[in-house]
Amino acid sequence: MNITMLSAMAADGMGGRVAAGRLTDGLTFAELDLRARRVGTLLAGRSVERLGMVDLNSDAVPLALLGAAYAGVPFAPLNYRLTDERLRAVVRRLAPATIVVGDDAVADRIGAPPGITVLYRQELLEAAGDPGVPPVAEAPADPDAIAVLLFTSGTSGEPKAAILRHQNLVSYILSTVEFAGAAPDEAALVGVPPYHVAGVSAVLSNLFAGRRVVRLESFDARVWIDLARRERITHAMVVPTMLGRILDELDGAGLPDLRALSYGGGPMPLPVVRRALEALPGVGFVNAYGLTETSSTIAVLGPDDHRVALASPDPEVRARLGSVGRPVPGLEVTVRGAGGEELPAGERGEIWVRGEQVSGEYVGHRATRADGWFPTKDAGMLDAGGFLHVFGRLDDVIVRGGENLSPGEIEAAVQEHSAVADVAVFGVPDPEWGEAVAAAIVLEPGAELTVDELRAHVRERLRSTCAPAVVEFRELLPYTDTGKLLRRVVRDEILNRIQS
Repeated sequence: MNITMLSAMAADGMGGRVAAGRLTDGLTFAELDLRARRVGTLLAGRSVERLGMVDLNSDAVPLALLGAAYAGVPFAPLNYRLTDERLRAVVRRLAPATIVVGDDAVADRIGAPPGITVLYRQELLEAAGDPGVPPVAEAPADPDAIAVLLFTSGTSGEPKAAILRHQNLVSYILSTVEFAGAAPDEAALVGVPPYHVAGVSAVLSNLFAGRRVVRLESFDARVWIDLARRERITHAMVVPTMLGRILDELDGAGLPDLRALSYGGGPMPLPVVRRALEALPGVGFVNAYGLTETSSTIAVLGPDDHRVALASPDPEVRARLGSVGRPVPGLEVTVRGAGGEELPAGERGEIWVRGEQVSGEYVGHRATRADGWFPTKDAGMLDAGGFLHVFGRLDDVIVRGGENLSPGEIEAAVQEHSAVADVAVFGVPDPEWGEAVAAAIVLEPGAELTVDELRAHVRERLRSTCAPAVVEFRELLPYTDTGKLLRRVVRDEILNRIQS
């Protein structure tokens, strides 16, 4: 069981359909599979041990993912939004590896660390389209082999390398996607970056369903709308911030071909959901909740669930509009207390999941229990109808516009300023981004620092999304007797002041 099985099935069963690009001249499923096999030959010939990628969204993404699988090597798309220093650190952790890059500027960012070679996107595309390159006949059959490595943010500054094996990804697709279930005219607009698990699942799910994929390099609401109209997009996935901006840009022409819009990647403000349902009455909305470690989706709030919740006079049913729906087939979900005990409906605790799609594994560490259960570190609650409500990350990761931001990383950058003695960073609710970065700062005696100076300092060391939107200066921060920062105590104090 290898993810290439999904591509081979699509090529055999729907070979003449267009799989990627424009309907008039895009790659068919048969051609996509053939080209991925040629990429497999290219990688095998270069003795590649891991295939990394630092590049924007393009049709090279499915070729790299499937080509790596045909060659029997892990695929590791990396976050191109990282600072140069942090990007190089992650690249070094991949060595020995070949890294796909779009241009010289990206190659220069990576540098030339030992064990790393660069493969330009154009080289990959040329090899894929070269009839002189023999295609790989068969992929390795080991279901336990690593298919994908994804680097995820945590509360510490060092990202973890999450492992997704072939059996995890294939199990997820087989249990959630109907083979050839897409109508011939269906087309999906994919704007999520390649380094996100949703980018990986978008390749595989649309491939298996037989749906054409149109890719957007980077998100711009106006460009997204124009592309959706021009390519007659029927299906799309967005993060909360994207949806708000799309609604802001929509005009009277609407999105006439759009049938289904899924959203996820962070908390979706209810006013945005209600506004979307009103603005796009013919569209079926799907809230998909998942994790990197679970091969993507854990639970789904479907189109009917949205409409029923919106129209219901029952407060409990209405509240389901803010839920993430019910677990996907083949997956068990429970909510547990601090001692690991299963909690009854209506009680808050930690979300645990179990199933073949669940990896719960990182390089050097396995987080799943002996019985297969994976504690997600997400706070949640199951209601009486089995709908899952998610309340945030137990480990304090800030989810801003679908991007995970590490409080530890931001705290480290803030503390580099000579005026800062101590800092606590956390997320607070934000109507546009889902969460915003907040910081409580303790200054050195006699030191001065303005909010604008602090934000500029963080932007220079990390990126603009990490700059605190909310800043409070304090005399001290609370700690436990063992020296652990009580971050949530500070967060609650600031939230009370903001909301009062």
